[in-house]
Amino acid sequence: MSGKFDISGLDDVIHGRVRLGIVAYLASAEVADFTELKTLLEVTQGNLSIHLRKLEEAGYVSIDKSFVGRKPLTRVRLTEEGRAAFGRYLKAMSQLVEQAGG
Repeated sequence: MSGKFDISGLDDVIHGRVRLGIVAYLASAEVADFTELKTLLEVTQGNLSIHLRKLEEAGYVSIDKSFVGRKPLTRVRLTEEGRAAFGRYLKAMSQLVEQAGG
């Protein structure tokens, strides 16, 4: 193979399996609650919290915490910045697949 094999476009914040799952799901679902994501991705509460915090710190998701009755409700949305980052990530993955001859 000649030329550069470029992985620089892959966003490390999104690239993790769980974070990619969160971002991909939110790209179509618009909003999801914490329990929905935990069940969908089959992760523990602590694991999901860590990944959501990393996405929030990057500005890719917004997290709204409230109560419904006495039960806490955490809702997660993809921000415009997160949506743009996901688009760039998908483009980089597509280019990587092309480079690999796929």
